[in-house]
Amino acid sequence: MSQRRLDLVFATLADSTRRAVVERLASGPASVSELAGPHDMALPTFMRHLKVLEDAGLVRSVKKGRVRTCHIEAAPLMEVQGWLAWQRQVWEQRLDRLDALALSLEKDIE
Repeated sequence: MSQRRLDLVFATLADSTRRAVVERLASGPASVSELAGPHDMALPTFMRHLKVLEDAGLVRSVKKGRVRTCHIEAAPLMEVQGWLAWQRQVWEQRLDRLDALALSLEKDIE
């Protein structure tokens, strides 16, 4: 995942409304009205949140008749998960080295 794309996904998910939409869509597709229901905002404002999610590639929507249904796009989330797993591995290795250093210093003190 490119740094720019990673930045875009994290910036998109920085908003609690957009995270709530992604969390809801993880359990299956939903209409815009269903997604907007729990949020205390005007529909045009909510639609701007959906646009941000679509622009980031996290959500896609399909209009059938008068109903627009949204679906989650898992690929970008999986890429972020991969990046986070890599970061976790890096930090666990650093902490393991720090632990080993602390243990060696403790032995030197004894």
